Amino acid sequence: MSYNYDENSVVDKILAKDFLSSYIFLTVGRVGSTSENITQTILWVEENAKRDALIDLLANSEAGTLTLVFVETKRGADALENYLYSQKFQVASIHGDRTQEDRELALSCFRSGRTPVLVATAVAARGLDIPNVKHVINYDLPSDIEEYVHRIGRTGRVGNLGLATSFFNDKNRNLARGLVELLEEANQAVPPWLKALTGDGRPTSFQRPRSNRRGGFGARDYRQTPSRGGNNSNRPSGPTLRDCGLLRDSNYYDSQPCSMSQNSTDWWGN
Repeated sequence: MSYNYDENSVVDKILAKDFLSSYIFLTVGRVGSTSENITQTILWVEENAKRDALIDLLANSEAGTLTLVFVETKRGADALENYLYSQKFQVASIHGDRTQEDRELALSCFRSGRTPVLVATAVAARGLDIPNVKHVINYDLPSDIEEYVHRIGRTGRVGNLGLATSFFNDKNRNLARGLVELLEEANQAVPPWLKALTGDGRPTSFQRPRSNRRGGFGARDYRQTPSRGGNNSNRPSGPTLRDCGLLRDSNYYDSQPCSMSQNSTDWWGN
């Protein structure tokens, strides 16, 4: 008999010690490590510039790129979904307060590409198998580095390449050392300003990669100059109807173009 076991979970450690007389812990790779298949980019983005930074990233994505955007709160997920929809992006969201039907509909639309942007709280970080996710964006970074690893692990699976972009600011200083260690372990470029944050002194300037393409990864400093991106193939041209109807309005159940399995698994344990 086998069980899933989280080596970083205090509860799992207690259960293993108290109830299993003889057990083996198997892991593939180092616990808490990241894959070299995932290109990780850390951007310094102030809180009031996050929406503009996200718009720039999405506006310069290839058509149909499945993008998973993580936020920390349920209210934040709803607010960001509504904002992106107002900016003509095809978007859905999931969090713990959504009904099972809502969540299955959102995931179905995301998997099929009808809504290639999915805003989610950490409820989607574990247990869900969402293939073909190309880009994970930490709009809000988690409070610990293990959760960061779980989140970005939604992309770059089965030998595929993936992108992981994280918005970092003063609220996330506790993650600086862990992020640097992960980037170095995965042979990724470490921003000089992030490296400097692992010491006692505060960096006086931010050096970032140059890019010839506006809005390219790491190409902009969002501390002072937030601005919206240009045209995006993920943005429908002209007014559009909400494909999956996930906003609460009178037409919510009138049309559900994305198929849902009648026997789908409730990953949230309801």
